[in-house]
Amino acid sequence: MDTLQFIHARLSITVLLFMLALGLWGLWSYLRNEGVSGSLWGAMAVGEILIVVEGLLGAGLFVAGQRPARTAIHILYGVFLAVAMPGAFSFTRGRSARSEALIYGLVALFLAGVAIRARVTGGG
Repeated sequence: MDTLQFIHARLSITVLLFMLALGLWGLWSYLRNEGVSGSLWGAMAVGEILIVVEGLLGAGLFVAGQRPARTAIHILYGVFLAVAMPGAFSFTRGRSARSEALIYGLVALFLAGVAIRARVTGGG
């Protein structure tokens, strides 16, 4: 079980750094008067996959009896991480104009902050 905890902890750092990079990319696109490119769409999909895998690892740890320091809020942060980007996609109706690049950039930066809070509540 220590290996699963190790992977879960390291993947949370990966999610944090990936969301930070994604947020900066979205803001950079906005500042350059660009919309959401195909590459940015792909990166957002990869970020969502990372978050889902992280959640599945966390669920596996939970089922195995490993509980985070503040269980309820930690799980809430995880669920929010998983639904925020699809929620932003639904809000923007999948458009890829300049303003959507700003929205996705800000959402990704916010998710980086949520990832930090999730790490803190998980005891890591």
